[in-house]
Amino acid sequence: MNLEHVFLCGNPALDFAATLRARRSVRFEMFVSPDRLDAWYLESGIVDTVSASQHADVERAVALREAIYELVTARGAGEPYGSEALAVVNDTAREPAAAPQLTASGRRTDATSQEALSTVARHAVELLSGPDVPLLKECGNPECTRVYIDRSRGGRRQWCAMDPCGNKLKAAAYRARKRQAQEPAAR
Repeated sequence: MNLEHVFLCGNPALDFAATLRARRSVRFEMFVSPDRLDAWYLESGIVDTVSASQHADVERAVALREAIYELVTARGAGEPYGSEALAVVNDTAREPAAAPQLTASGRRTDATSQEALSTVARHAVELLSGPDVPLLKECGNPECTRVYIDRSRGGRRQWCAMDPCGNKLKAAAYRARKRQAQEPAAR
């Protein structure tokens, strides 16, 4: 897997939770260093600049990520929230968040790593207490554990994205149908 951050889920908190890829199999960690965490904050667009993170910031970010994922999957399964996960999200959301400023050239958000992390936690609070909860779905690819907001017409989206998950499963289904069609002819 590559270290490119992707933003497919429809909410920064969900994209943040997806930074541990392939949770059920190879478990590919995206936050391998403070630099990768800072890159996520910048690439996600929640801040324009962020002060350099430290290893302790990565540990806090991973704890928040896991808490968000636990709460999102509990909500999707109709289960009650775990108290520890709630405490992590709420405690992080209580910290000062990144505050946008108006400049002569437009909007700008400069933040510390803690402020950026608080902003992610606040996105999680808003998501899990807002109108998009019924739209949360987990990717249909068994190797992918991304949860996304399904805003498709009819709510029938099955994958986090066509590339790579949808394409991979459609190609596998096509190959299986082709194999099955060839088996009766071989008999």
